[in-house]
Amino acid sequence: MGSRRKARESAMQMLYQYDVARPPIEELLETYWSELRPNVDEDVRRFATSLVLGTIANLETIDRLLASRAEHWRVERMATVDRNILRLAVYELLHETETPKVVIINEAIEIARRYSTYEATQFINGLLDAIRRQLEAESPSGSMPSPSAPSLTTTGSWQWDEEEP
Repeated sequence: MGSRRKARESAMQMLYQYDVARPPIEELLETYWSELRPNVDEDVRRFATSLVLGTIANLETIDRLLASRAEHWRVERMATVDRNILRLAVYELLHETETPKVVIINEAIEIARRYSTYEATQFINGLLDAIRRQLEAESPSGSMPSPSAPSLTTTGSWQWDEEEP
């Protein structure tokens, strides 16, 4: 497993903890790195921490974007693991300029394979691909829109085959 995936998995685990318990961010980071991953490579730690801080700082924007594309699914009703995999990937789609967008989506799917269900991988793939297409359509130059003012459209939403859980 690559160091970037290890960082993403650590970030998802911290986001899960944050989502469930809402500890102070400093406490979350200190507890995770000192108790759960004390011997991790410094590059993994640095990347994971930046992903967590960025995702938490942009939760409202990320959740609005997810809600605009997840037809028949409210963000708060998604499985906690899936919701945080999606949040992390959307943050990266908006802000991570060094990683190709398809790699971000593939990494999210691989993390879902490890921590969630087969159905979740399909849901995550469809939703992230719809968001990627929306962001690319809104930015003809190929750069992603500013996170402070995303344009949220409701057409072309990804649909789940079943009624809302």
